[in-house]
Amino acid sequence: MSQELRQIQRNNMVNITQGEFAVGDRPESIISTVLGSCVSVCLWDPKVGIGGMNHILVAQMGTGVVGCDSAGVNAMELVINAIVKMGASRSNLHSKIFGGAKMIAGLSDVGRKNAVFAEEFLASEGIPCVGKSTGGIAARQIRFYPYGGKVLQKTVKVDLEEEKRLLQPKPKLDTGNDMEFF
Repeated sequence: MSQELRQIQRNNMVNITQGEFAVGDRPESIISTVLGSCVSVCLWDPKVGIGGMNHILVAQMGTGVVGCDSAGVNAMELVINAIVKMGASRSNLHSKIFGGAKMIAGLSDVGRKNAVFAEEFLASEGIPCVGKSTGGIAARQIRFYPYGGKVLQKTVKVDLEEEKRLLQPKPKLDTGNDMEFF
């Protein structure tokens, strides 16, 4: 999965999609995205007014018991390195996490796994997470103001019956093997 740096355009706003990230350093800069099970981490250095946001589709890849979180680590390091290259200090970074919803009933909860990855990565790097909105079943639109760390979030209205169905534990099927049916 390729990572692409998106620059803030003349209208002061850039939209990022899966596998992309953007950085900004002006008070009027805005980075936006729409998330379902994907996760975005907003990072900024409040002392110099520089920040960035990524959009992680799947943080951990692998099959069975073999897993690899290189996709998530790569997404995090790319945005952090871009922020630092602009003049931020890694030791001054703050963060907020968004997304990680469960979007399809009956399948594995990749959204929760993405959110857990982001939290664990930030903790291991000593970057404080000062806010988060993860989980649930609603898609989110995020607008991040990288200069000061402000985030606006708009969620999609969800039917309560649909929410109950999606969050209900998946019944175990005794198939005699380790296959997951969807």
